[in-house]
Amino acid sequence: MKRILMLSLLAGLVLGACQKKTENPTPNPPGGGTTPPTMADKVKDTALLYARDIYLWYNQIPTSLNARSYADPGKIMEAIRPYSKEPGFTNPVDRWSFGVLKSEWDNVSGGVAADLGMGIFFRTNTDLRVTNVEPDGVAGKAGVERSWRIIKINGNSTINTSDASINFIVDAIYGGKTATIEFTKPDGTQKELTLTPVSYQEQPLALDTVYENSGKKVGYMVLNSFLGNQTQIKSAFANTFQEFNGKGITDLIVDLRYNGGGYVSLWEELANYLVPAASNGKVMYTESFNTKYSDWDTSVFFVKKGNLNLQKIVFIISQNTASASEGLINCMRPHTTVKIVGPSASNGKPVGYFAIPVGTWYVFPVSFRTVNSANQGGYFDGFIPESQVPDGLDKPWGDLTEDCLASAMKYLTTGAFRVSGNEALRTNTEFMESYKRLPLKKMKVLVEDRVNYAERMKQ
Repeated sequence: MKRILMLSLLAGLVLGACQKKTENPTPNPPGGGTTPPTMADKVKDTALLYARDIYLWYNQIPTSLNARSYADPGKIMEAIRPYSKEPGFTNPVDRWSFGVLKSEWDNVSGGVAADLGMGIFFRTNTDLRVTNVEPDGVAGKAGVERSWRIIKINGNSTINTSDASINFIVDAIYGGKTATIEFTKPDGTQKELTLTPVSYQEQPLALDTVYENSGKKVGYMVLNSFLGNQTQIKSAFANTFQEFNGKGITDLIVDLRYNGGGYVSLWEELANYLVPAASNGKVMYTESFNTKYSDWDTSVFFVKKGNLNLQKIVFIISQNTASASEGLINCMRPHTTVKIVGPSASNGKPVGYFAIPVGTWYVFPVSFRTVNSANQGGYFDGFIPESQVPDGLDKPWGDLTEDCLASAMKYLTTGAFRVSGNEALRTNTEFMESYKRLPLKKMKVLVEDRVNYAERMKQ
């Protein structure tokens, strides 16, 4: 079908393509009482009614679910998650439906943050490292780099994975407050900094560079999100691939280990640079909705950008790799040689949603699934690395001795993966424990930024 014109979450484009009539939902207050519903009641009723309509597993939501028994639309979205049974999976698969205040979402989706501007993760149970630094954040401007070890926060040197320590660390790093942090740098010297949060624009493309190794020219890019200022990000992609083309790379390493997803349109933009010219015009992926909205099902086709014809692509992943970043990997698999390296399986999110405004909230019930041109999808258990190596948190971005990058480079130059790394490979249980306790700042999202469901409901 003709592709639907869809609403940008930020720009507010007008929907005009789909003509199917759908009844505008009128919440029916539970209980049959005569007390007029409050505005909060109406908002909660509407949030659940939208979920009963557009949720991918809408017909599993029980009629007994009462919206007004929950505190807010966000809690309602969490409450529908258990009703997402999929064939072949014992447990419900939805771990992502959520609600968020519009003001908060506008900042997150636009890549605007107001914290210290750095990510953190445990290398071991007592070794907390900086994973990534935003150049325009206060930590970046103070010279903090990936791989620095945090040994003291606000005078407290108890840095470990206990609940009390984790809560303290998260509040200090992400709580939007001034913090005094003592670091140990890679050369062994220590540095104490007092950092006060400032508002800044996040830069998802953390690094792009080219290596020449064993006669091969290999590109490397670190992409930490598909959220942010879309115009700026697309411009950054264009500049990066112009450089890659100018230097004649034949293979590419795409580092998505901290990429929790984002806009479908940015995934598509990058995929169009990665795909071989021979796949121009072929199916990139197909979106499918629930049975009520099957006429929204649509396929997206590659529109090749640039002149690169990559022979091989290696993706670096972790449990943090989710949603749009997994969609990128999946859509490339039928079209070129794809290999995967990393410390763990990816998050496993082959589904997505779009923003539905309800009062001062947006709700995001999972609404569609994606498959590639070979009809491969349903990867709720995530992608498994062909080379499982540690996240080299003791190395800066681009260091060829960093375990994930070293394994990817070894494959591209010799055809074999690195067998072992410099670091001890943590068990998946250990990795997952740290992951759960220190989640990414970003939500794990696959946002279809061209859908205006609310407008359609008015038709």
